[in-house]
Amino acid sequence: MLLPPVDADRRLRGPYTAGGAIVAALVPAARPELVARYDIELRAMAPDMGGLIPERRRSLAAHLPRAERILVHAPRRTLRLANGFAEFVREHLAETGPRTLVVENVHLADPTDRELLAVLRRRIDPGLLAVMTGEHAGPAEAGEAGDPAEAEETLTPAEHDARADELEREGTVGARLGAIPYHRERGTDPRRAVEALRFAVQWCLDAGCHDAVAELGARALALADPAAEPDVWWRFLHSTATALGALNREEEAEALFDRARRESVSPTVHAAAAYSTAMLKVRHHDPARRDPEAALAWVNQAIAISTLLPDPRERAFKLGFDLNGRALVEVRLGRPARALELVQEAVELAERDLGPDGHPIHRLVLLANRAQLAVLLGRPEEALKDLDAVIAADPGYPDYYIDRGNLLHRLGRAEEAVADYETAMRAGPPFPEPYYNRAEIRFAAGDHRGALADLNHALELDPGFVDALANRAGLLAALGEYGGARADVEAGLAIDAGNPYLLCALGQIEAAGGRPDRARAAFDGALERAPSLAAAWAGRGALAFETGDPAGAVADFTRALESGDDPALLYNRAMALRAAGRAGEASADLRRALELAPDDEDIRRELAG
Repeated sequence: MLLPPVDADRRLRGPYTAGGAIVAALVPAARPELVARYDIELRAMAPDMGGLIPERRRSLAAHLPRAERILVHAPRRTLRLANGFAEFVREHLAETGPRTLVVENVHLADPTDRELLAVLRRRIDPGLLAVMTGEHAGPAEAGEAGDPAEAEETLTPAEHDARADELEREGTVGARLGAIPYHRERGTDPRRAVEALRFAVQWCLDAGCHDAVAELGARALALADPAAEPDVWWRFLHSTATALGALNREEEAEALFDRARRESVSPTVHAAAAYSTAMLKVRHHDPARRDPEAALAWVNQAIAISTLLPDPRERAFKLGFDLNGRALVEVRLGRPARALELVQEAVELAERDLGPDGHPIHRLVLLANRAQLAVLLGRPEEALKDLDAVIAADPGYPDYYIDRGNLLHRLGRAEEAVADYETAMRAGPPFPEPYYNRAEIRFAAGDHRGALADLNHALELDPGFVDALANRAGLLAALGEYGGARADVEAGLAIDAGNPYLLCALGQIEAAGGRPDRARAAFDGALERAPSLAAAWAGRGALAFETGDPAGAVADFTRALESGDDPALLYNRAMALRAAGRAGEASADLRRALELAPDDEDIRRELAG
């Protein structure tokens, strides 16, 4: 059965032009319970269909005015939406029968649609959904989107005006994201083009469609006049730079903030540009290019300006924002105690000057950050109190459950941690982190197959999740499935060539394959990049013992035990000590291992012998 052919040209409806058309074709016939389960994904892709898609899950931000919704979606937000939508399509077609989807003009699609089509192809059996693209489009997941401006123009400016007027009368959100800005830019009134672009840029930023913001914002900046409408111009610039930063295009983002510094004399613009420049420098996607010292200079400039703002509420918010940013810089400089003082100062500013209900998201961010710093400083109970408060205030925001689950795991409260991870799985569109984290708990409890299932699902959601590839490779190696382990290592190293955890897994694989020189090189490479990695010391120690070097094994196992006593490592070091003629030390290790694992028969046997 064919779905109606879908035109993916982003000039029509902007992000999710194709996705929205697929939603429109499937939702009316889908079970209401299934639609409700994927409400966030469906509403994001088809904002004009809100009446058919009841809003079931939402966070505190949905109730707030735009100025107080300060969180910017992470770059992987659209992947989460695509994964949730793929699950909706898969479940719906399993009930109603297979379909063929024909998508045209993929080469002119927004990156959200190209990502979506790639996920549909990857996660749904082609026997259930066959995705076909136009002959000139190429694979849906390959290449970059073409430039619609290069398409052949057939309308006069007056005809573009008339078409935009007609679409505005219809009042659909989708047209306001694609067709209306396109026609207004080619019409006769630049001011109306700026207004059309303003709506589109803001909507796309709120939705996490960063590629669209970068494109639309650049088009808007070419039309906006910083002298005539400075606030509008600054909003375009700030939104565009924010999107560029999220897309790992930090140099382009910084160039825009430099432009703002050249063209504006507004204190709030200079403070915001200084803060944002600091964040670009301290959060650069390439760790080697991070510069916390330069970031400190910029964020101090933001603080100095914000301190002088005359309105107490504005000052409390903006200065608190800047102090929170400096806290991140202080953490990167190795000063978490100073960072905590700064966040506490921001909390007190908010409590004193923002009023009881002002800027609730800002307050929750501060509390969540205070919790993270308390963890760093070894004060987990304080951290837990803050995270409990944050979740009580905004139970619909998944990320806080991950933070609390991680803390509960560290506190040894595994069941409660799993409950938080599972709540995070339900609270929003699917993402790999809660499955990855639950896998660690399952592995520690001896449920290796359960851990493997969670890692498999995490990597189904995001095949490029390097940490999950490393953990699955290590787990598969431990289970003796070396072919699968090697495939994961190779996939991970193609993304992160020096990842020490992947190199450690590679060492295990090479050792099992009887290639000790390659195994030693892999372990050495892991330790060169992560000198305290206990698994690499343990793996290298086992390799040394197996190749007749008990003294080297003792030394490596000793380094591994610096991370904490572990009965298996103590047992292994005892065997190496015994082989090296150090029987007394071996017995001491075995006695300590038995204290930690009193039911371990191997340890008892060796002690008795």
